[in-house]
Amino acid sequence: MNGDFEAVLLSPQVLDVLPGDGSCSEGEDIEAYLERRVLLYLAGGTNEDRSDRELAMMTLAASCLHMFAQSNWTGPPVSIHMSDLLPPGLCSQTLVEAIHSSLLLDGESVYSLVANPFLLLLAKVILTKCSSKMDSLQLLPWWTLRYINLHQQILEARSPQLLSLAQSSIDKVLKCKSLFSEQRNLAIQFHLECVYINLTYYEYQPAKEHINTAQELSKLNINLTGALGKRTRFQQKFLAQLIVEVKKMQEQPGQTDADATPVPTPQAMLPKDCMLGDDTVLDKINLAEPDQYELPDLSAEEQAVILGICTDFQKNNPVHKLTEEELLAFTSCILSQPKFWAVEVTALCLRARLEREKSRCIERAMMQTQVIVDHFEDKNCPVTERLKVFYCCNAQPRWIVQKQLASLLTDLGCMSSALLMYEKLELWEDAVICYERLGQHGKAEEIVRRELEKKETPSMYCLLGDILREHQYYDRAWELSGQRSARAMRSKALLHLRNKEFQQCVDCFEQSLKINALQIGVWFSLGCAYFTLEGYEGAAKAFQRCVGLEPDNAQAWNNLSTAYIRLRKKNKAFHTLQEALKCNYEHWQIWENFITVSTDIGDFAEAIKAYHRLMDLRENYKDIQILQILVKAVVENLTDSHGEPAGSLEPKLKELLGRVSSRHSNDSEIWRQYALLYGDGHGANPENNEKALQFLSKAHRCEVQAGGWEKEPALFKEVIKRTIDMGNVTISCSTMKSNPTEALQMLSSTRLSLRSLTTKAKQMHTDVATGQIHAELQDGVAALEELITELQELSGKLRDQSQ
Repeated sequence: MNGDFEAVLLSPQVLDVLPGDGSCSEGEDIEAYLERRVLLYLAGGTNEDRSDRELAMMTLAASCLHMFAQSNWTGPPVSIHMSDLLPPGLCSQTLVEAIHSSLLLDGESVYSLVANPFLLLLAKVILTKCSSKMDSLQLLPWWTLRYINLHQQILEARSPQLLSLAQSSIDKVLKCKSLFSEQRNLAIQFHLECVYINLTYYEYQPAKEHINTAQELSKLNINLTGALGKRTRFQQKFLAQLIVEVKKMQEQPGQTDADATPVPTPQAMLPKDCMLGDDTVLDKINLAEPDQYELPDLSAEEQAVILGICTDFQKNNPVHKLTEEELLAFTSCILSQPKFWAVEVTALCLRARLEREKSRCIERAMMQTQVIVDHFEDKNCPVTERLKVFYCCNAQPRWIVQKQLASLLTDLGCMSSALLMYEKLELWEDAVICYERLGQHGKAEEIVRRELEKKETPSMYCLLGDILREHQYYDRAWELSGQRSARAMRSKALLHLRNKEFQQCVDCFEQSLKINALQIGVWFSLGCAYFTLEGYEGAAKAFQRCVGLEPDNAQAWNNLSTAYIRLRKKNKAFHTLQEALKCNYEHWQIWENFITVSTDIGDFAEAIKAYHRLMDLRENYKDIQILQILVKAVVENLTDSHGEPAGSLEPKLKELLGRVSSRHSNDSEIWRQYALLYGDGHGANPENNEKALQFLSKAHRCEVQAGGWEKEPALFKEVIKRTIDMGNVTISCSTMKSNPTEALQMLSSTRLSLRSLTTKAKQMHTDVATGQIHAELQDGVAALEELITELQELSGKLRDQSQ
């Protein structure tokens, strides 16, 4: 086709198909007309020229997709005259509106300023409505996949219909194994396109499989590694820097690589890579040994594979500074060999998005985005160069890049310039947000009402509802859309949620999800609404769908576990919390839920690990109840959830209690639990008994110092009971001591504690009139005095022995 796609549209065969004899049925919409004309063309002629007709239609569909991509993604701009391609009866003022209506899917509308939407509609009709008449064309499902990719990017949100079509198209192409058996580069391109389709629809596992296959076929070893280098102008020493190392695998003997691959585009035709120009940070890392990490000469497909791995890495990792550095290493690698328009522009856009948060790089990010926006109009780079590996690079539509530029202007405080861009692009939602930030709420309402005067659309009524927070506008949007606007019901539900009208909120969310089930945020909000209504079954289903679409959503996993806990499905809750922690290892609330559930189901080993983690995350973390359960499980050697005896965890629990007691040294209960773990002074091991006595003494001191128990006889009685136990342990330990001096010291210390407690009891709880101690404490004080006498006698004997 040599890039002259317009010539295909105006060819005799196409003119015979589209305008034909100029007739169209009354009331026939444009999609039905195009379908009828294409099917008529395919059914006409003889059996001999049938394959030629099928090929002509597929060529037309491919040309339409290329022209549509040129109009909205790559540039330079192209215009078509629909009056040359359609009968006069269809070329009315409402034609564009009719085309937009035909492209609307699952209640998700098309971007209002999309250029030449007719081309996409024609491709859609040929590739989806008429595909059954073109079964002999093996490449048809692949072109359908490309149509899906472009159609999805112009919709407001993800379409389940397109997902279903994409999955069937991928399956059909994979069945044609002969298609790729001798064309390795074609296979790489196909698998990369599958990666982006799957990532778009949250299908992360299939995406991972396709990217791995593409990398295997490319025979590239791609690794993030460290290399000595300098990053700043004034750096004296070479330090470890993060880079991407790319190595080509050795070809097998007798194996040749003669696959067709695109020829690199001259660098002068590509968008300019803006220099950083900072007085401190270098444009690129200055490596100590650059030859060791020199990049091999990469083909178009190989560069696209690196870009695909980068994108997959971004989608599967949390937003974090380390992730940003790793992604920047990928972009630096790709941009070091500027060869292909689609690869270069995608990498430059990604770098600009990553650099917007860096004070030294934000200016470069803005200039770079401006260069890419301007390059759309540049006629020096022909469309044939821009379309090389375009479909396997996931380049963004023109208006998204312009939106990125406006967002950068907003970050820099240039609100007026950003507003002008948003209004020019008809991105009214972003414009409204800008006005709201400026505090100009009246202006936001004014521009929306002005647009509604021009034309009433569901999306504009939804926006007005967002501004004024009134249900009537969402109801009007719902009515105007023929009850097909997922956005209208979604927004109405959120307003109900804001007003705490939870039942109405749930009903509206359910309606929105019936139209489009690929709304992660809606599933999440629906789950939260069910929680407030105590509808835990509904909440569990909602959060299940949420994590199914977005497996790395830690909060959704955590909420799902909470729903399972309320439903008394604690084993399920345990496993969902494990998934939540994989997504967010730093979230202490998730760890608190995890330790509770682990303890409840009897997975004591996980509970001990979780306690350590909570102490890492929260300096003052303490949960006495969990510690009591763990100590009891170990001391009584209970069976854990895996059928193993909990006694085997004694060393790990001792380590944990050592850490806990060092951080909370004034908590008497922690010392008591620590003593209990060592046998509470009643074990067969003298060393353990002595340790237990130390911990009991510390517990006693902490309890006495804490106060608040002296005035309550019942609490005082408990303290006396624990002190008597300590006294008995002291006696048993002292008798086991071989050194009389140490035993004497032990007895004296405990005797002092007991005497102090006896004195306090007599001071605070003796009746002045009768001189009697409170009845509740009489037995306890008597026992204390007996014990003191016993300790004194033992001490006397030990003194006699030592003399």
